[in-house]
Amino acid sequence: MISSFFGKTKPINYIVLGVFLFLFYFANIFFGPSGQKFSQIIPFELLMFTALLLSVFITNQIVRKEKATESNSYTMVFFVLLAISFSDHLGHQNIIFANFFLLMAFWRVLSIKSIRNVKHKIFDASMLIATASLFYDWSLAFMLLIFYVIGVYDRKTFKNWLVPVLGTATVFVLTFTVLKLKGSLHFFAEHYQFSLGLFTDKSFFQVLDFKILIYLILITIVSITVFVRLRNVSGGKLLLLRIVFFTFLLATVLILFNPVDRSPVMITFFPASIFLTNYFEEIKKQNLREVVLIGCLVLASTLFVVHLN
Repeated sequence: MISSFFGKTKPINYIVLGVFLFLFYFANIFFGPSGQKFSQIIPFELLMFTALLLSVFITNQIVRKEKATESNSYTMVFFVLLAISFSDHLGHQNIIFANFFLLMAFWRVLSIKSIRNVKHKIFDASMLIATASLFYDWSLAFMLLIFYVIGVYDRKTFKNWLVPVLGTATVFVLTFTVLKLKGSLHFFAEHYQFSLGLFTDKSFFQVLDFKILIYLILITIVSITVFVRLRNVSGGKLLLLRIVFFTFLLATVLILFNPVDRSPVMITFFPASIFLTNYFEEIKKQNLREVVLIGCLVLASTLFVVHLN
């Protein structure tokens, strides 16, 4: 049974999901609308796949360490299924790398709840977000997440509010030094344009396609349902889920204001997977769990095939 197999966190789960993602990822490369020859994908596509696979594993580590879900592999499953469903966005190389660094930043941000080494965690998260912005300029918007978490956990320490500025400045100073030595300072002006597709494209549907719109609405409904069901649990988990939901809202705003060919939909996979897992865990009947999980697999595969055609 699929739900029983992924109901535990075992090494075999990592292997199965890794192979599953590998097959779909390279099927998309070879047989997709912009199919490529094998010689054209080495080594860059392998590097991209590695970043994507590590993102799946990092997501699992985050939910285990921060107890955002129960002890199972469902979060990884939903992350992989979302990647397959939106295979048409796997070609956005910069978003994949940006998402990798943002995930590590989210991990540091969520770990602030322990109220230990808060300044170090804020500094690390700020540097990781700034690094992500070197791949995708709008990643800097997630600095708002850091300030939100500071306000939630340790707002009275004034120095905490200054640390994100220091962390960001550190990355940009180092980047400036490297670019200066290479004579490529034009990178900043060319990269950090913060364009808003909603105000430059001809219509709203050139910014947001129908599939993404349905997806965002669905995850929003699932998130609200999870909050309603968990309203009586300990405040620690609810607070953590509110932070995760704030992450989803920030990513949603970026999606709404950016054209489809630059849509950062992948950044929503982390919060979406957490809420889908929490919703799935509330299904107590084993047979119903099987039906839901198989249905998600069929839906993801169908969307993948539609993309290939």
